[in-house]
Amino acid sequence: MKQFIKQLFLNNFFFYCLMGIIFLFVVAYFFPMFYNATWYLLYVLLVFTAIDVLLLFGFGNKIEASRITPEKLSNGDENPIIIKIKNKYSFPIVAKIIDEIPFQFQERNFEVKRKVKASSNDEYQYFLRPTERGEYSFGSLNFYAVSPLRLIAKRYTFNKDQMVPTYPSYIQLRKYDLMAFSNNLFQYGLKKIRRIGHTMEFEQIKEYVQGDDIRTINWKATAKRNQLMVNQFQDEKSQNVYMAIDKGRVMKMPFNGLSLLDYAINTTLVLSNVIIKKQDKAGMFTFSKKVENRVVAEKRQSQMQQIMESLYNIKTDYFESDFSRLYVDIKKHVNQRSLIMLYTNFETLDGLHRQLPYLKGIAKNHLLVIVFFNNTELNDLINKKAETVQEIYDKVIAEKFAFEKRLIVNELRKYGIYSVLTQPENLTLDTINKYLEIKARGIL
Repeated sequence: MKQFIKQLFLNNFFFYCLMGIIFLFVVAYFFPMFYNATWYLLYVLLVFTAIDVLLLFGFGNKIEASRITPEKLSNGDENPIIIKIKNKYSFPIVAKIIDEIPFQFQERNFEVKRKVKASSNDEYQYFLRPTERGEYSFGSLNFYAVSPLRLIAKRYTFNKDQMVPTYPSYIQLRKYDLMAFSNNLFQYGLKKIRRIGHTMEFEQIKEYVQGDDIRTINWKATAKRNQLMVNQFQDEKSQNVYMAIDKGRVMKMPFNGLSLLDYAINTTLVLSNVIIKKQDKAGMFTFSKKVENRVVAEKRQSQMQQIMESLYNIKTDYFESDFSRLYVDIKKHVNQRSLIMLYTNFETLDGLHRQLPYLKGIAKNHLLVIVFFNNTELNDLINKKAETVQEIYDKVIAEKFAFEKRLIVNELRKYGIYSVLTQPENLTLDTINKYLEIKARGIL
């Protein structure tokens, strides 16, 4: 009986009918001729309610539903959540579905209404976009079945307390996977990089096709075959590439729901995959007060899983990052010349100058690329038309900060340090471009 009461819910239509009958009783007080008819209507309502109870409760549990989630959620991406429904009733039902989604999404009014045909299956899909890594706990999947009489509803509960971890963006990893095999990124509708020169690791001699570099024509082979033949070169392999992620307070700045740290983490995962597909060795580490989460550069099969697990646990510690500790750690542990992609953020030229001696020290032995971010809100302020004196003042200050970002790029270039100044949403594409450009030029 207790279970029955927990599952029984009266619908609004029942209360509307009951309110109508109460109104008729009030009318019958002034017009007694309606009194008996109103009682008959009340009995009819009770009979139909009993029939509705019998339809929904009299034949056992006739609804099966389940929530299908990915094995893990992809941070910063739209993740599909599928609800599968099986109606075993011999009549169509109206289903009201209330899914208790994780509190991190702050979605308090999630409700779906569906019509499900008799003895049939149905499916509903919705999307969730997490903005932080960690564990996301789903509550119960509540299913309210309503018969054609629409007087009551029977509640079913499924998938109680389901936990799904949220990992760095593996959806982006799949999206950019093919970039490992081509430098022509324009085919993705994104951006084309300029290929400057080529590496000198010989691969094979092949027939000339339009677009091949005429400087690579092999004249001896051309004379033998009586047709143009060219030398084909391939990028050098097994080079070390490390992603160094600053997890200090400068990386906590939010953009479109994600922190700069999360953008760097997502990009590190994608770039690591590209690096391994290009037959190079991918490694990573994070730093702030100390260097942590170290994964030694390798290209073994399990490397991507190890990098993903390391990225999953990274959190901002809100300290000012110690670049001297980073310099000492790289000097001690990275002995072979490597490409180091350093994700950090410099807002002012003075901030760069404080860390420049350590960056120059790293760049002496390694190819260092500093990846930092444009402040997109400043760009919006710069592009906005100023109408008051205060807005003019704000615009001038914003232009000053934007100009300092460009000065930082020039300052780094003076000391042979490469840089990528990008907007957070373009971070993945721009870093892949920079890596492929470095491979194409053979400067590592």
